[in-house]
Amino acid sequence: MSDQRQPVTEDALHALADGRLDPARAAEVAAALTDRPEDARRVADYQRINAALHAQFDPVLAEAIPARLRRRPKPRWTALVLGGGWRSVAAGIAAAVLLLSVGGVGGWYARDAAMAARQEQAAIVRPAALAHRIYVAEVRHPVEVRAEEEHLVRWLSSRLKIPLKTPKLDTAGFRLMGGRLLPTDRGNAAQFMYEDTQGRRLTLYIRSDLSGNRETAFRYAQDDSGVGMFYWIDGAKGYAITAQMPRAELLDLSKKVYEQLEE
Repeated sequence: MSDQRQPVTEDALHALADGRLDPARAAEVAAALTDRPEDARRVADYQRINAALHAQFDPVLAEAIPARLRRRPKPRWTALVLGGGWRSVAAGIAAAVLLLSVGGVGGWYARDAAMAARQEQAAIVRPAALAHRIYVAEVRHPVEVRAEEEHLVRWLSSRLKIPLKTPKLDTAGFRLMGGRLLPTDRGNAAQFMYEDTQGRRLTLYIRSDLSGNRETAFRYAQDDSGVGMFYWIDGAKGYAITAQMPRAELLDLSKKVYEQLEE
């Protein structure tokens, strides 16, 4: 009897992580992953990132519509007719059409702007979280270039096309281990890794190829395993500081990094 099972494609892995497969197909793909540990780890990473994104954005989607947007406008047709005859009516209709068209364009623009903002935030959260999980677990090669090698910052600066510097966190107990170059969907990113005496590792992720020209304050995301991240956007540059530690401690370290990067 021939094997009728469908191949496990990249789309199937993403669909499994997103919960979009029917139960039979999900069980089939999950069974196939027992012989594919690397793909199984990728699916687990996708699921953790999804959980972090839901934790960050679901509260916004659940917010109640403001009362001012739910109030019905008072009808003005009678006043319009009585106030100036048909000429006023025609002028009013023209004005209403103009307002509706402008309002429609404005609404679509606002929606597109909001979508762009979410996409830019995801362009920080997703790759920073994935790179953190991959490389903090490394024993022999956690960094590509070690901190003591003089060309580390110069090399990464040239690849990101912006001047970089490595914040000092020694007073907080973290020493710089080194860094590495990472790919993005548009160019390059840099990851710097720090470690304290307890073996806890913290990563600073930087990319300079965001398409928007906006700024955001600190935002926080956390996955179900306790790995937290503070991130912000400054024009085309995005930054993320990720570690498994209490939120207050990570916030304190993030402020230290931010202050030094802004100097």
